[in-house]
Amino acid sequence: MRILLHICCAPCAIYPVKTLREKKIDVFGFWYNPNIHPFGEYRRRLETLKVYAESINLRMIWRDRYELDEFLQGVAFRETFGIRCRFCYFKRLEATAQVAKHGRFEGFTTTLLYSKFQNHELICEIAESLAKKHGVKFYYEDFRLGWKEGIDVSKKMNMYRQQYCGCIYSERDRYYKKLVEG
Repeated sequence: MRILLHICCAPCAIYPVKTLREKKIDVFGFWYNPNIHPFGEYRRRLETLKVYAESINLRMIWRDRYELDEFLQGVAFRETFGIRCRFCYFKRLEATAQVAKHGRFEGFTTTLLYSKFQNHELICEIAESLAKKHGVKFYYEDFRLGWKEGIDVSKKMNMYRQQYCGCIYSERDRYYKKLVEG
């Protein structure tokens, strides 16, 4: 089976790539993350993934477009956690499904299913609907099972590990909330 794996960042790719390869699935990575802010954070995550992908011989498709304006327009008046995430998941997963279809992949999945901080059920709901819409299978696996393993490996590799999901709102929720509460 040939799968296109949407990758949000290198640390989150460690366990899913390993698991898929162990199942003899031919994995290609796909980078498309217009939500990441600021630009320096976007570049740092992209460069970390480039180094990691090369180190494990992971073939990649790069959609290196910093579409922050479009992302912010899409989440305007939907900034609340959960509502903005729906738009973000949809945007990235739709691009993944489209590339999977045009690239004749048998299926697609995402490293978003690795994070215990993401809305797992919503990701699956959106991915299933996009699979039907684009006629390409959504491959489901609960990658959260390897959460600790991925963290340990990324630390051993001295990999850049971000502290928030990526968007300006998740950065605010991560840091400002602590400041206000502290």
